[in-house]
Amino acid sequence: MGRDTRIRHIARGDWPRIAALEQEAYADSTLLEGREALESRGRVSPATCFVLDLGGRIGGYVLALPYPMFRYPDLALRERAASAPSAPSGTRNLHLHDIVVARELRGRGWGGRLLDRLTAQARPAYDRISLVAVAGMAAFWAARGFRPYEDVRLPRDYGGDAVYMSRAFAVDRPGRTDEADRTARAR
Repeated sequence: MGRDTRIRHIARGDWPRIAALEQEAYADSTLLEGREALESRGRVSPATCFVLDLGGRIGGYVLALPYPMFRYPDLALRERAASAPSAPSGTRNLHLHDIVVARELRGRGWGGRLLDRLTAQARPAYDRISLVAVAGMAAFWAARGFRPYEDVRLPRDYGGDAVYMSRAFAVDRPGRTDEADRTARAR
């Protein structure tokens, strides 16, 4: 990264550009949420939401918030206030809700850097990270260690090819059963 390039926490003034990036990425899909919904998700867990700041120009963002395994944000609803988030507190799963890099910056590794920053920030507090792979991106996420859970039903808003996926942040300790795998096997 250049001297003026950094990945940092989201500031209040970043939301117009974040909303514009979301509009650019999802304009022709059911995935478009809008600024109010995006901001509500950022308020739930500001410590796990970042922007790619290219010398004062926002070139990407990542929004992640705590959600129990096999649950995910409703695209049609905003999250409740941070003091009473719709995602139950105490979960050891962090849900990567959205990661977007500006079209002209794609293919340069910025998405991976955003994911690395999120992982470094979240690892002490969370055991797992989940996401909903959309727009045919399941293979991309599988290559990064995410396991698909094909039996998790997703709303149509996420698209017909959406897949719920998850991975552990760290290798499980010997003798410890992975809760997500145990839950999946019980279905």
